[in-house]
Amino acid sequence: MDSVETEPLLSGFSAGEETPRSNSKHVSDGELERILTDDTLSFLDRLGAAFWVEFKLLFFFAAPAVFVYVVNCAMSMSTQMFSGHLGNLELAASSLGNNGIQLFAYGLMLGMGSAVETLCGQAYGARKFGMLGIYMQRSTVLLSLAGILMTVIYVLSEPILLFLGESAEIAAASALFVYGLIPQIFAYAVNFPIQKFMQAQSIVAPSAYISAGTLVVHLVLSSLVVYKIGLGLLGASLTLSLSWWIIVIAQFVYIVKSPKCKQTWQGFTLQAFSGLPSFFKLSAASAVMLCLETWYFQILVLLAGLLPQPELALDSLSVCTALSGWFNMISVGFQAAASVRVGNELGAGNPKSASFSVVVVTGISFIISAIIAIVILALRDVISYAFTGGEVVAAAVSDLCPLLALCILLNGVQPVLSGVAVGCGWQAFVAYVNVGCYYGVGLPLGAVLGFYFDYGAKGIWLGMLGGTAMQTVILLWVTFRTNWNKEVEEAAKRLRKWEDKKEELLD
Repeated sequence: MDSVETEPLLSGFSAGEETPRSNSKHVSDGELERILTDDTLSFLDRLGAAFWVEFKLLFFFAAPAVFVYVVNCAMSMSTQMFSGHLGNLELAASSLGNNGIQLFAYGLMLGMGSAVETLCGQAYGARKFGMLGIYMQRSTVLLSLAGILMTVIYVLSEPILLFLGESAEIAAASALFVYGLIPQIFAYAVNFPIQKFMQAQSIVAPSAYISAGTLVVHLVLSSLVVYKIGLGLLGASLTLSLSWWIIVIAQFVYIVKSPKCKQTWQGFTLQAFSGLPSFFKLSAASAVMLCLETWYFQILVLLAGLLPQPELALDSLSVCTALSGWFNMISVGFQAAASVRVGNELGAGNPKSASFSVVVVTGISFIISAIIAIVILALRDVISYAFTGGEVVAAAVSDLCPLLALCILLNGVQPVLSGVAVGCGWQAFVAYVNVGCYYGVGLPLGAVLGFYFDYGAKGIWLGMLGGTAMQTVILLWVTFRTNWNKEVEEAAKRLRKWEDKKEELLD
């Protein structure tokens, strides 16, 4: 992060200086960069023309990406809904299993997969197409090895939950749910590299169609398995695992058969096993960055299980975290768009285009989140009935909804800035920020408010918001003061390093 200096994000509008470029012919046609550096146009004319170009790029990428993340999250949330309608214990168990244990693997796999997002995005912008398939396979190897370690944690989930102080009844039911999610671990290990590989090439629509079809299958199968066959919690989680594998297989078939991936997928190669230690370092930094964030919410759910009336606390918090997670998928879609757009433009040597893309995607994501927050407040008294019945839970959820709305508002900005960090390769820096904000401020504050001041679930959530707000402010400051010309140079150095490793192997 030594490249974060003092050039404001919008300062490039009035400049026409030369920018460093690689010697290769770039995928980007440079239209946005030409507009932003055209001194013959007024500031407002440049702003309007540049916004229209960027909006079109974001719409055709972000809209399908948002759809994919929302649908994938809907599968998990629908599983929680099916479980919740079996009873309040089942809702608490699926919440603890899904948000307490499963998110552990999800955070690790998604975090390690974001290394592919950095490298593939910049390699595609620099037209180093052959490297994308190698990066994807290399990441799959590392994530599969990590999946073996995660399986041990899943198997030991019941004693782990008991050790953390959860009740025996909830721990046993949660462990049963988690056992059915073991196949999902390895679906993650393959899915995230494939997903980042496709996103780097702005191939998102096929994933949207696949996810939509899989969601329909998932809902039908879940209803049959949980209610008709009567497999309950275990059946619900096994069905979720199966649905994720359907997505993985369908996406891989598309990659192999589609002419759009002809240059970037050149078959399986032993190069996937080369340079693993160096690749692991970037993957580990990526994993730490996102794991610290994901595990933060996981720990909040675990804390809720230690409160007085843990079932009610878990039920109300699980409804709000499920809603927050679902709506957060919209911002995660924009996060992916920001990462790809920034990575592509940096790889193509277009610093002003990269910086302008950050402004546009952050602004659009924030506006959408503000609209959702207003809707949440309007429906606060009835929104819990989609998950479970009972006026007590409904009243508890209604009490948390103002905090949920504020959380959604912050999540309109924070994930997008994390996407910018991934596109630039700042994972290690963001990891330090996450440690300080989440674990130095958020968790202690939530524990004090929830237990010492007896605010319960609301206090835990208030602490979480404090940590998230601090992280958002820091990322905003760093991003908007970034020297984008230096980021182009760093991207070129990173690609040369990995290209040299490939050439060394071939020699």
